[in-house]
Amino acid sequence: MAYARNGDVRLYFDTVGDPADPALLLISGLGRQCINYRDEFCQGLAARGYFVVRFDNRDVGLSTKSHELSPPDAPYLVSDMARDAVAVLDELGIHRAHVWGASMGGMIAQAMAIEHGERLLSLTSMMSTTGDPDVGQPTPAARELLHAPRPSDRESYVALRVAQENVWGSPDCRDVDRQVAWAVEAFERNFYPRGVGRQYRAIRRSGSRTAQLARVSVPTLVVHGDCDTLIDVSGGRRTADAIPGARFVVVEGLGHDYPPEYWDRLMALVHAHLSAVT
Repeated sequence: MAYARNGDVRLYFDTVGDPADPALLLISGLGRQCINYRDEFCQGLAARGYFVVRFDNRDVGLSTKSHELSPPDAPYLVSDMARDAVAVLDELGIHRAHVWGASMGGMIAQAMAIEHGERLLSLTSMMSTTGDPDVGQPTPAARELLHAPRPSDRESYVALRVAQENVWGSPDCRDVDRQVAWAVEAFERNFYPRGVGRQYRAIRRSGSRTAQLARVSVPTLVVHGDCDTLIDVSGGRRTADAIPGARFVVVEGLGHDYPPEYWDRLMALVHAHLSAVT
């Protein structure tokens, strides 16, 4: 297994494709492991000519958990998670990469563009927001599930994942068998429910990025689904408004997920964006 280091934090990563191709770094959302970007999805991107890199954020998957550090549970911010992502690029010897982040991953990608803009070829921020409290807020049902008690075993974990997908996932693409299979795979790879709370606190502590986003100069694509009930589409619109020259695309029927039914559409959108830069 391959790891990068940012100080005491070890970050698991893997790659798909030809290292000679332009690098595309994928950043996952709150509590989600890198396998949330499915193997087939990564292979589809590699087939379009990209060296695809995905990694586990701290406090999830096979990367370092906060209780392993000294002092334990030291608070961190989205900016620290952006430095984690840069550490992955450093380990691979990648000076500049296209960066695509979804949900919290979009927040991390935005922080990379703000603080490490020289490392980015382009930015894609998907189903994310700026940290402003007046936009990108969940519906009451989504908020309730976001703050639901932490699961304690496989059964409760899978049940929560399925319930969440049924509230904020793409409404025309719900497949319980697929939801259960992916949830079981994630549970068996690594079960660490406390990490979600720590990542969520990092988001809350980090505040608004809107003023800083005005200084972002890398080519930017902002994508949001019009059926997203976890991060309202207003969060994506604010992101695009804040970044000079950003393109904003609303995907009809897409919720707070990226089911296989939308892979071709999403890959085509991002490929067109990256092709104009590479």
